[in-house]
Amino acid sequence: MKDTAVKKIRQLGFQWQTQDPFLFCAYHLDEFPEGNDDLGPKASLEGRNIGQDFTIKDGWRMYHGSKVPGFPAHPHKGFETITLVERGFADHSDSLGAAGRFGQGDVQWMTAGKGVMHSEMFPLLNKEEKNPLLLFQLWLNLPKANKNVPAHFKMLWGETIPVIKEKDANGNDIAIKVIAGQYGDVKAPAPNPDSWAADPENQVAIWTIKLAPNAKWTLPATAEGINRSLFFYKGEKLEAEGFEVPEGHSIDLFSEKEITFVNGDQPAELLFLQGKPINEPVVQHGPFVMNSTQEIHQAMMEFQKTQFGGWPWPNHEPTHPKDKGRFAIHADGREEVKG
Repeated sequence: MKDTAVKKIRQLGFQWQTQDPFLFCAYHLDEFPEGNDDLGPKASLEGRNIGQDFTIKDGWRMYHGSKVPGFPAHPHKGFETITLVERGFADHSDSLGAAGRFGQGDVQWMTAGKGVMHSEMFPLLNKEEKNPLLLFQLWLNLPKANKNVPAHFKMLWGETIPVIKEKDANGNDIAIKVIAGQYGDVKAPAPNPDSWAADPENQVAIWTIKLAPNAKWTLPATAEGINRSLFFYKGEKLEAEGFEVPEGHSIDLFSEKEITFVNGDQPAELLFLQGKPINEPVVQHGPFVMNSTQEIHQAMMEFQKTQFGGWPWPNHEPTHPKDKGRFAIHADGREEVKG
């Protein structure tokens, strides 16, 4: 058998297949048009399956939104959502009374725990120009011991997330944004306290990587038995160990081996996920992720009974005022204003 760091290469779809402790990654790339007075698209919605618009038409989708693109109020329980908004904005509202607007490099880390309802709408704030959106939402599992912790979220504002800038031997630029984990001596902001990522021994890492054309970058080895995947979502091709990987593919890697990538002739953008597997049974039913079918039934009954605290907002697709800027109001009333 060849001594290789590459375990498997997969083609990427709308939802990206991940490895334990991650459940999956949803990838949203939309070239939204100019916005209207309601923060929706200044374009006809005719011909779209409103409420279930997942087919790209004119470069964008409405998802479950009726006037503004996005995901109206829906429940989560038993895991975490980590939402990276690289371009564009997301408006968050939840059943705890918390809210926020974040984007342009911000990350929201939400522990659903024992249950929360939230909405995620994508306001089109610019009326004069297009409103491009690039968003990743990672579902990170919680171990059985933490599946019923209180729900809460924290913001990792873009300006607080470290970006390491390097050059290869030929002077080509490399930039690594450390959202979770550690790269060299640089540590990411702390994750939520009940997260699997909160224990450094679990080696959870979330990085975005940008490679200049022809840049050469080496991913260092780590301990054996850690799941790691690299998602190549923008560029031309990557070469590694004799493999040529085209854009739109992921690479699962053996963690105990380092691997060197050589980028093609176009700038490349990648997402790197790593973590020690939780190694517990995963039973998922829609937005509920538990360890057994019985627990799923209990979660569904609990949601029907309590609505995870109810919905304090005037409708199920709330957006915030256009001039609000980036902000977060937490369930305890604490407010962060970023402008």
